[in-house]
Amino acid sequence: MVYFLGRDVNVYITTEDTNTEVTTSDSAGTAGTTAFGAGRTLFAGYLTTAGITSGSVSDVTGVDLSIGAVDEDITYFGFRNITKAEIKKETSVSLTRKKSNNSWDAIFNGGARWGGNSSGLFGGDTEPTVETGYRMYVQLKDGTEWIAIPNTMISSHTVSFNADGASEETLELMSYVTPLVATSSAGVTGSTTAPNL
Repeated sequence: MVYFLGRDVNVYITTEDTNTEVTTSDSAGTAGTTAFGAGRTLFAGYLTTAGITSGSVSDVTGVDLSIGAVDEDITYFGFRNITKAEIKKETSVSLTRKKSNNSWDAIFNGGARWGGNSSGLFGGDTEPTVETGYRMYVQLKDGTEWIAIPNTMISSHTVSFNADGASEETLELMSYVTPLVATSSAGVTGSTTAPNL
C-alpha cells in the first residue's frame, strides 16, 4: 500500500473505450455516455493520450493505492503446511477530494459504476469485456512515472463532513487486471486485451 498526497500526483480517469466519455448531470443526478456538453460534468474522458487530461480529477487531497494478489490455499494429505497459488492480481485505489459538485454521487448512484461504451452504460450483471470499467491513472508530478489500473469498477463512495463546514468525498475503485507502469502517458493508454481479463 502506498499513499500519495494530492499535491504530489495528478489523477486522471478515462473509460476503456476510445470513442466514449462518461458525463453526469448534477441537477438530474444521472450518468450517461452522451457527448460532453453544456450542463454536464465530465467524469471520464476517452481512452486516448489526449483524453486523459480531459478526465483530470481536481481538488485531490489523497490517493491510496494498494496492489496485492488473490491466493488459493492448496492442502496436501500428510502435510501441515499449505501451498499458496496466485489466482489473480487485486488492485484498489481510494481517491479523496474536496467535494465541489454531485458528479461522484451521480456516478455511484446513477448506474455508471461499471463504465460504458458507445452503446450505453454497462450493468453490473453482465459478463465483463475489454471495455468494461474505467482506467485510473496516477502520474507523479515530476513526470517520471505513470501508473494505470485498467478495467476498474467503482466499489464504494463516501462523503465526510468536517467541523469547519468543509466536506470531502472518497471514491474507491478496484480491478483484477494487472496494473501498467510507464514513463509516459503513451505507455499506459493501450486497450486491454482479452487474455488480460
